[in-house]
Amino acid sequence: MMEDAFLPDWTHHGGRLSSAMRAFPDAPQPWLDLSTGINPDPWNGIAGLEIDWRRLPDEADLDRLERVAAAHFGVDSARVLALPGTEMGLRSLATLGLPTPYRHVAPGYRTHGEALPGSRAIAFDTLHRTDADGGALLLANPANPDGRLTDMVEMMALVGRWTGNGGWMLVDEAFIDAHDTGSILPRIAADARIIVLRSFGKFFGLAGVRLGFAVGPVDMIATWRTAMGSWPLSAAAIAIGSAAYADTAWIAATRIQLAERAAALDAVLARHGLTPIGQSPLFRLIDCDAAALFDRLAQRGVLTRPFDYAPRWLRLGVPSDGDALDRLDRALGGG
Repeated sequence: MMEDAFLPDWTHHGGRLSSAMRAFPDAPQPWLDLSTGINPDPWNGIAGLEIDWRRLPDEADLDRLERVAAAHFGVDSARVLALPGTEMGLRSLATLGLPTPYRHVAPGYRTHGEALPGSRAIAFDTLHRTDADGGALLLANPANPDGRLTDMVEMMALVGRWTGNGGWMLVDEAFIDAHDTGSILPRIAADARIIVLRSFGKFFGLAGVRLGFAVGPVDMIATWRTAMGSWPLSAAAIAIGSAAYADTAWIAATRIQLAERAAALDAVLARHGLTPIGQSPLFRLIDCDAAALFDRLAQRGVLTRPFDYAPRWLRLGVPSDGDALDRLDRALGGG
């Protein structure tokens, strides 16, 4: 391996497959990319859609997308704003006039530490002891990269603590769709000082669509919508999102399949002496000699996700099928 192969290209975020191919030119093709936690078996209805690329995206179509997504989230559509990706939503938080001081839970998404200027990192375990002084708190549920799913009793306790003194809670639910339950949205009042961010691409396996949503109080969402301008999404994103969220049969079946695949991954990891961490059916975290294992897997064409702030952590997305799992199994065994 090149000495610089285990450096920030892969610790910054997943999906740097082209960098891996340059650093490991002798790895077998095609690569098995397990670095992102994105569903490797995407929603399959795109081929049946008709998208008119000659027209500007239609407002009525965008409104329908937000209504279909709102039904999936279990909220009123006036509280839902479609965004060109959750990343854009996170980067927009600083424009909303949220109260300071800002805090974010770490370890977590790198973007969380960048989204709110001057935000201070705090550990999840200290939230109940930290002074909730009317500022804004940003956290993920499920958490990333450890996949921890905070139960609703604890989440509602945090809501009461952090919003009870004029503060705001900002909850990133990017991975929640893989779970039947767990979203805070059905439990909170429409005017609660809470913004929830939802991702489309992770669960539906279509990250390239660049589609996400913000859910919050009606007045704030209306102001945010105005700031986004007339055509925030492409016609393709609108059409794909509308059809996918309406495909309730696929959603239900995919949740079952992901849980089964995650259990199969757990069994393979355990067979190699690795203990899987986390509750997300889309990925697992392992504590190991991460640099050595990353290198060994990459030499065999399997890309995983290391972390610069936790050199013993390695995250693996759930393989798409038995063949992919067998390939990972062989690579873990040195074959």
